[in-house]
Parts: sequence; C-alpha cells; structure tokens
Amino acid sequence: MYKAQFTCFAGCSVSFPLDQVIYRCPQCGSLLDVEHDVSALKNKSAQEWKDTFDQRWMKTQWPYGSGVWGKKEWVYPHISDESVVSFAEGGSNLFRAAAYGRSIGCEDLWVKQCGTSHTGSFKDLGMTVLVSAVQEMIRRGKSIRAIACASTGDTSAALAAYCASAGIPSLVLLPKGKVSIAQLIQPLTNGATVLSLDTDFDGCMKIVQKITEQGDIYLANSMNSLRIEGQKTVAIEIVQQFDWDIPDWIVIPGGNLGNVYALGKGLMLMHDLGLIDRLPRLCVAQAQHANPLYQAYKKGFESFEPMTAKTTAASAIQIGNPVSIHRAIRVLKKTNGMVEQASEHELADAVARADQTGMYNCPHTGVALAATEKMIKAGHIEPSNKVVVVSTAHGLKFTEFKRSYHQSSLAGAQSDHANTPVEVPNDIDAVRRAIDEHT
Repeated sequence: MYKAQFTCFAGCSVSFPLDQVIYRCPQCGSLLDVEHDVSALKNKSAQEWKDTFDQRWMKTQWPYGSGVWGKKEWVYPHISDESVVSFAEGGSNLFRAAAYGRSIGCEDLWVKQCGTSHTGSFKDLGMTVLVSAVQEMIRRGKSIRAIACASTGDTSAALAAYCASAGIPSLVLLPKGKVSIAQLIQPLTNGATVLSLDTDFDGCMKIVQKITEQGDIYLANSMNSLRIEGQKTVAIEIVQQFDWDIPDWIVIPGGNLGNVYALGKGLMLMHDLGLIDRLPRLCVAQAQHANPLYQAYKKGFESFEPMTAKTTAASAIQIGNPVSIHRAIRVLKKTNGMVEQASEHELADAVARADQTGMYNCPHTGVALAATEKMIKAGHIEPSNKVVVVSTAHGLKFTEFKRSYHQSSLAGAQSDHANTPVEVPNDIDAVRRAIDEHT
C-alpha cells in the first residue's frame, strides 16, 4: 500500500528502487532523496497516524518497539520485518532542563537525549535503516561483501554494531588521532576492520566514496539517503513526546549536516500529513573551528565555500566540506532557521555549567547549548519560547574532554568551572575541615 523510492534532490525526472545501490543522480550528480507516496499516506487521517504511533510506542511487538520502526510506513514501508536489524533504538529521553534553563534565561528548555541509544549516539537511528536495507538486498540475492563508512567516531560505532548483529562485515575509515579512545574502541570491539588514515574526516570521505564505487561495498555515510530516513524520526519523537505539540525552536549541532536535513524532513512530513499545523524554527550550531555553513549563512546563503576544518573538541562535527550542505540550506530556508557558532571556550563553558545542573554532555551538545545561550542573549529566542536542544551523543564517550577541562588543560578554553578532588590526609579532623570549607 505504501511506497517509497529514490529521487533526485535537485529535481531531475529520475527514480530508483530503495534496494538499488546508488547514491547520486546519474544525470546531474546531486544527492538522492527518499520520496514517499504522500497521497497514499493521506489515506490515513492525522489522528489515525498519531494513534498508530502512540499504540506502538516502546512496545515489544517486532519491529515496532523501535523508535524508528514504530514509524515504518514513513521510513521504509515495504521492507520485510525479517530483514530489520534493530536494537530498539530511539525512544530517547526528552527532559526539561529546568535548572540550566533558568540560568540562561529560558524557562521552557528541553534536551532530547539521543545519546542514550544503543551505541551512544543518534547515528543508530539511521544505521538501523541502512543495515536493514542491505540485509534485505542480500536476502534478495544481491552480492554485497561489506558496508563501509568514513567517520569521526559515532558513525563507525553504529555501523560496526548493526553489521555485527546482521553478520555483515564492516569497514571503518577514521582520521588518525582525531577520535576519542572510547569511540575508537567501539568499532574494534564489534569486529569492524578499522583503517586509521593520516588525514582528516574530509580526506576519509573522499577515499570511502572511491572504494564504494563498484557496488560490492555499500556506502554508509549520510550522503546515503537511507540514513536520513531513520534520523528524521527524531523530529517525530520530539513532537510525539510533547503530546503532538510543537516547540518554538529546535537547536542541533551541525557537521556533515545530514542530521539537520533529516530533522527538517520529519517536520515537513508531519506538516504535509496534518499532524502539525506549523513548523518550529531550526538553529544549526557549528563549532567556530569548523563553520562552513555559518559562513554561508552570514552571506545570506548566496555562496558556499568548503574550508579546512581546524581542531575542535567537538570532533564529530570537525568537517569543512559537508556533503549535505545544500539539503541543510533548503531546510533552514523552509523553517526560517538560523545558524550560530561557538568557540572552544564557549562550548566547553556551556558543557561545564550544564553539567553542574545534573547533565553530562558531550562537546557537540556543548556547541548547541552555547549557540542557544547566544541566541537568547541576542533576542532571537524569547524567554517564553519552548526550546529543544538535540544532544547527539553520550558524554561518557568524551571522558578525556571532561578530564582536560577540569584539569585546566583543554586547548582554547578557560576552565572557569573546573572541579578537582580535594586531597586530605587520613585524619577525621582534616576531613571535617575540608567538608566545612567546601559546603
């Protein structure tokens, strides 16, 4: 009943089935998009879709208990349930960050904790769709010997885990010395072949595109539109968790920018099907050391110039030539969105202050928090606005970042909120004096 296909993002009159190994339009070279049969989806009313999604939410009926596959008709409608590879991803916590919100002048601030997913980041949401699609292709007789990605850490963890579950070999290309130890260990633990290249992410991206040209190795980066279909469910989840109400702003870190486009796709599909009557405004937050979208935004999106990204603590978004740049710009224009940047000090300071209210944020979330603070100070976000910050990864992946901050050794940051252990002798009076001094 429900169908989806690849189409050209730029508008060429071409279409391809979702089980075809293809990433770009053969006519113009543009990235492809997954287009759903919206007229068929409209056969169900907006309320019926809401009821369907609510009835499936976090249940155990396979595969609908997943936050992604609970929206199967909107993601990959005609895949067989037997091909689905899932770790019950999605359904992540959306909590009101009341104490931190008050401290920055926003009474209705919420954080969407995508880092509580299986491998610790939002990448699981897209990878379940992509690896399931490859599983379906193999079951139908296609010869695919491995799935490969370039990564700054989180993509590789998700790819390795889902491939391990499916029994499909995974190949990971990482920029040498530019990912955290925790992020490096994840794909190794799950049996991936990890290649550490003496380059940056953009260099890894160029090579992975070359090795996947023949079709026997499948490309898993977000230029593959199947990833976007899973990641767009974040937007649907946020609205669902607000009882189908819409926030005023959603702030999201941006690197390769696939997640930004995915968020917009989810919102616009809900709008097209009548589940929401307006679109929230989006703000993309970029690290100042890797801010090509911000630079384009400052010029009114009249032009875009790739850059060589500098080292940033927000390593997962240390990307100077994002593949989804044009897709992100389209979404920002449709949502009257904005782009903000954060320096190394600003992102680290935002993380430290938010952590002091009970959170445990990754540096990329710190970029989004810092951008939110700047948007509030500039008056773009009003005190009464309902604001959602998308947290993209779990802070436990970035213990070294936090250790460096609290030891006042994090490059580019002043550790104004550093907290270190108080060393005292093994003496009860000394312990009491220390307690009195610090409480």
